[in-house]
Amino acid sequence: MVLHFAGAKEVAIIRDDPIAILRCEEGSIVPKLINVHQPQHTTQQALEYVKVHILMPSGFLGLICLIGGVGGLGYQWFATDTYTWDTFYQSSGLFLSGIGLGAGHTLYQRYLFREFPEVWAARMKHRLERMKGRLKKKSEPADFDHPGRQVVPFAYIAGITLLVGSAIAAVAYGHVHIVPALFLPWAGYYWARLILWRKVITVPKVKA
Repeated sequence: MVLHFAGAKEVAIIRDDPIAILRCEEGSIVPKLINVHQPQHTTQQALEYVKVHILMPSGFLGLICLIGGVGGLGYQWFATDTYTWDTFYQSSGLFLSGIGLGAGHTLYQRYLFREFPEVWAARMKHRLERMKGRLKKKSEPADFDHPGRQVVPFAYIAGITLLVGSAIAAVAYGHVHIVPALFLPWAGYYWARLILWRKVITVPKVKA
């Protein structure tokens, strides 16, 4: 009866984890499970994470920010007499600064995707387990290291500070109203991420 229960448990584990296989060792009654590392499976999970948690939010938020920014400039042009060439230059600079930050952030994430796909796969697995209610405790993030990793948090802080600071300066000392000044940098940021990530996940069509 004990052996029957153990065998049923092993079958249940295999159904939950299709990557696992059974191995009978010498002197062992109950087969043991070993995990087989499949790079293709890891890459697929990483791609799913990018599609669901990066591309979709970037497209939605980029559209919202673009509508808010362009709409704010339109209101400033038609409803007030404060729209000048300086407004055009400064608003364009805000949008381009967002593109620069989004491109830099995406290129770094693409580097992690290329060199450490297990990081993104672990995040996708963590999200799925949390959605299914299987996550009993807080899991540790996948560990990875690369040259210059220590300066990455400071680069994030500097980029966000530059983006927010330029928007505040454009409102306080420039010729851009608060609504387009707040929305345009993030519109550029999210659209840059959307475009650069789509180049990674788009599979080229094979000619017949």
